[in-house]
Amino acid sequence: MDVSDLNPSQREAVLHGDGPMLVLAGAGSGKTRVVTRRIARLVEEGTPPWSIVAVTFTNKAAAEMRERATALVGDKAGKALRVTTFHSFGLELLTKEVASLGFRGGRFAVFDQADATGALREVLRGVDAGKRFDLAAILGRISVAKNAFQTAETWTPREGDEYDELARELFPRYQAALRSFQAFDFDDLVTEAVHLLQRREDVRRRTLAKIRYLLVDEYQDTNASQLELVRLLASEHRNVAVVGDDDQSIYAWRGADVTNILDFERHFTGARVVKLEENYRSVASVLHVANAVLDKSRGKRHGKVLRPTRERGPTVELVTCSDPDVEAAMIAGEIDAALASGSLPRAEIAVLYRSNQQAEALEHALRERGITHRQIGGQKFYERKEVKDLLAYLKVALDPTDEMSLRRVINYPSRGLGDKALERLSLFATARGLSLWDAVRRAPAIDELSSNAVEGAAALERVVDDAATRLARREPADRVARELAEQIGLREDLREASAGEAFSRRWGNVEGILNVLKKHADKHAGDPELLAGFLRLLTLQTDEEEQASDVVTLSTMHGAKGLEWKLVFLCGLEEGFLPHARTTDPKVTAVTPQDIEEERRLFYVGITRARDRLVLSRCRVRPMRGKPVARTPSRFLDDVPAELLIERDVTIKPGPRREETLQHANALLAALDGPAPTSRPARPRFR
Repeated sequence: MDVSDLNPSQREAVLHGDGPMLVLAGAGSGKTRVVTRRIARLVEEGTPPWSIVAVTFTNKAAAEMRERATALVGDKAGKALRVTTFHSFGLELLTKEVASLGFRGGRFAVFDQADATGALREVLRGVDAGKRFDLAAILGRISVAKNAFQTAETWTPREGDEYDELARELFPRYQAALRSFQAFDFDDLVTEAVHLLQRREDVRRRTLAKIRYLLVDEYQDTNASQLELVRLLASEHRNVAVVGDDDQSIYAWRGADVTNILDFERHFTGARVVKLEENYRSVASVLHVANAVLDKSRGKRHGKVLRPTRERGPTVELVTCSDPDVEAAMIAGEIDAALASGSLPRAEIAVLYRSNQQAEALEHALRERGITHRQIGGQKFYERKEVKDLLAYLKVALDPTDEMSLRRVINYPSRGLGDKALERLSLFATARGLSLWDAVRRAPAIDELSSNAVEGAAALERVVDDAATRLARREPADRVARELAEQIGLREDLREASAGEAFSRRWGNVEGILNVLKKHADKHAGDPELLAGFLRLLTLQTDEEEQASDVVTLSTMHGAKGLEWKLVFLCGLEEGFLPHARTTDPKVTAVTPQDIEEERRLFYVGITRARDRLVLSRCRVRPMRGKPVARTPSRFLDDVPAELLIERDVTIKPGPRREETLQHANALLAALDGPAPTSRPARPRFR
């Protein structure tokens, strides 16, 4: 393979032979290029592509990696490569080894966040908790425990944290509820895969026999359960290459453990360490600021410095604004001016902040100037009700024992099977050891059910049986789903619930999922087993929905990781936002130096999103509980030498561009004048 276009460090990583390797890839250093070229070299030298497993964190990243690798190795080898996410890998393993799980019928469901919340809600009803609790907060704590590879028995809650104490009590009951539904939640896909590999030597032997080389991207984001999976998969051949950057480890709050990458050489003895320090993304002025922030780090880290390969570029600006409205208007004005100059498309501009609460003023300022924008972090496509409802019907048609999906659609649209009827059906099923679907089929035999509920059960049975029969005949899933939507009156229901633009958007979501199903049907000729697996995979679709490209992006710094723009604004650089109050106020939580260092890394991630120009901003005063409160600059700004910044103050909210002002003035005069009488001249217009 020709590697003459790679720098020396990249070549070393691509050409490394067998044994463990840690590639420390600084921001913008070409890590995806290294991973894909390494895959291509292995294939070129005779490694079977099916024996190469490349794992990353998002479906989008996996798709990009597969596309770039396929361009190097060809379509045939590219299709054989196993480029996946941690959770998709776990799902694939659990699906193949489902016989080892002891589930009825050899099937299981995958619960998304809403399904998991529903299961926890049922569990909480059986506990005298004494007050209302935030289900998402309880689930979050259970998730952290799972990601730390802890069970209900081994997890130790923090003393005095009532949510931790309650989560500890509910954890085993929640797991039992999942198993009663024959279901796994998102975290289980990794943890249960690890448990299976640990418990069953035959499964481990079959799995490892199909893996010769393992590559892991974004290794700094791995948690304890993912580390265990990597160690198991590399336990025999030890050909594991991980790529990551401890300086971009910013997800501890969801279980990521930076010590995984810091201790790689201890976990995998004899590992080669390669540092990618040449940055191909940002101008030198931006990188000097990024390096200055990291240089003041007080935590353990792998020493490395980003070296620019581009020109210096414009000096980074630090703008101090009088208040948030002025800050938002300043940013909108700068964006407006950049767009008016024709030098930048909207898609190359982003405004980043620490907390979503900062977005409102920014959105208002952009709307004032008619600047189209999107906010990363909205509801995901596959979480939308109309999409989930239609998919739930298909899941029940394929597997009537999928109780959570059945509960979702049993009374949608309304058919007389409300909460009381559902409770009676459930009691009937439990008393006789039947599934809920069996109870639906036997509804006429349940005396406690009203005639309306019995008729509703029959209607549901007809719809599901018709879809099941057609799917068994291998009719295309999109055609079956479209007919099903007509039978249940989905379009009419959405029209009643949502008017105008909202209805068009929601029905557009239905058409969107029908198109997804059509693509799958065209590819797999209606195979029901493959369709069932595909529907489980859709539960893992956590990436942002595709958006219109010609828009300005608003995002948290966390949401911006992995993205880049030519012009970036980092706003709200004040104590309490960055670092966040949760990491500095002992009254809020137990403060540790590691928390502060993660906030420093988050600032670094935000800085390195900018390719050409970076603008930092903060406010002198910010309203808190209705009163103006003086704000302290972020401590991280003190770490940037003054000579690396151009500082300026903005105290007056800038107005719209001159052309817009003149147009507004002339329009106002025209409205005041009306038709000019012939006896007097019209007022002079502004130019």
